[in-house]
Amino acid sequence: MNEIDAAPQRIGIVGAGAIGGYFAAQLAEAGHEVSVLARGATLQALSTRGLMYSSGGHAPRRIALQAYGSCAAMGPQALVILALKAQALPELAAQLKPLIGPDTVIVSAGNGLPWWYFFAPDVPLSGMRLTSADPHRVIEHALPWQQILGGSVMASCSSPAPGVVVHHSGGRVVLGEPVPGISARAQTWAGVLSAAGVPTSVSADIRLDLWHKLLGNVCANPLSLLTSARTDQLLDDADVCRIIEQMMQECIELGKHLGLKTALEPRQRIEQTRQLGAIKTSMLQDLDAGRSVELDAILGAPLECAAKIGCPTPTMTLIFALARLRARQAGLYPA
Repeated sequence: MNEIDAAPQRIGIVGAGAIGGYFAAQLAEAGHEVSVLARGATLQALSTRGLMYSSGGHAPRRIALQAYGSCAAMGPQALVILALKAQALPELAAQLKPLIGPDTVIVSAGNGLPWWYFFAPDVPLSGMRLTSADPHRVIEHALPWQQILGGSVMASCSSPAPGVVVHHSGGRVVLGEPVPGISARAQTWAGVLSAAGVPTSVSADIRLDLWHKLLGNVCANPLSLLTSARTDQLLDDADVCRIIEQMMQECIELGKHLGLKTALEPRQRIEQTRQLGAIKTSMLQDLDAGRSVELDAILGAPLECAAKIGCPTPTMTLIFALARLRARQAGLYPA
């Protein structure tokens, strides 16, 4: 057991919503020094009563942690977990610098394709900058990508009120380097998370793992935005399920053009979604709560890739147009 495995660590959580709360609860109860960056009513709730967290149908329990409204007050961390919506990160990125020392590891744990997705050398579109994820490259300039670990989080969580988090199902996390291969630091932090009750494995190709997750999000999130239906309701409707299969197949073909070769078939990915149960997607939660939706990272980014290489994605393009208009009509997506 190395020093990091054995000792409590300074861990900063950026984003105090459903997924951020899941990480914060598990790590704080394991004895780590957890600080959460929050604002508004969430900051007030966390500061006055702590995090109210429930899992597995059990009654909520109060978890003490440190909540801050600024990164300067938090100071450098050993690990920083970015658990906020992708569209919020460009505006916040420059403010995160006080959290990041020369040895800080930064885990990007959001949905969709992250800004660093094509930074690895010797991959198709290497060096491409995703304007859907980082329009003005402010994230790239603020966060050193050499300190990034990609994270794929397969958990269903919700935040029904400020400072309240409910873990419904799942919880598996995969960590990996932006470039292919398994590193010691990925193994170390996977061990820390696993020991804290977050089952975490290490991937030699996190880009492929993120694409596998995208296969579900690219369909379920925008379709739930359009229909206000849970994932089980989407899958139980035969016509909608055919649309999901078409979108997944387009995404799989696009991935192949990007060197992301997978044996996963749409039906297999659909079954994985079924196993999570009756899920209210993050995009539907945001619609109901009046929060901006994560359309660009989840659906805009793969369509940006498709346009770059000339790969046809007619169903994905159609659903993006409809979902974008729905979000604009609700005031949750920029005009």
